[in-house]
Amino acid sequence: MKVILLEDVKSLGKKGEIVEASDGYVRNFLLPKKLGVEANAKNLNDLKLQKANEEKIARERLEAAKAFAEEMETKEVIVKMKAGEGGKAFGSVSSKEIAQAAKSQCGMEIDKKKIQMSEPIKNFGVYQVQVKLHPKVSGQLKVKVVEEK
Repeated sequence: MKVILLEDVKSLGKKGEIVEASDGYVRNFLLPKKLGVEANAKNLNDLKLQKANEEKIARERLEAAKAFAEEMETKEVIVKMKAGEGGKAFGSVSSKEIAQAAKSQCGMEIDKKKIQMSEPIKNFGVYQVQVKLHPKVSGQLKVKVVEEK
């Protein structure tokens, strides 16, 4: 019997796939546990519409991420940190501080986990920080680290 899976089923298939399974397995396991539905014309059409909707949402998210990346590259975030002896930076700037500064100065909501820094910023100056907005889109944010007076 052909079945459309509603959930991932180990050793059978992933959600949204149409698979062939024995009648007993379908009747006694998949249908009662709501892991799948019979692959009739109505359910196949519903699956097709659902996949089209998911593709549309994915495209919209990609476009939104591209637009946000373009907007982000025009902005500059200023982070203040204390200076130690000889004008050297005291401490470091983390992704959390950059995310907070971006929110307060530019009104941009950036998740601190999406800010990619190989190591924290430990000197004064201007840095380009990579921000991963989408699996296919990443942008640059200009971060200016200045001395706190």
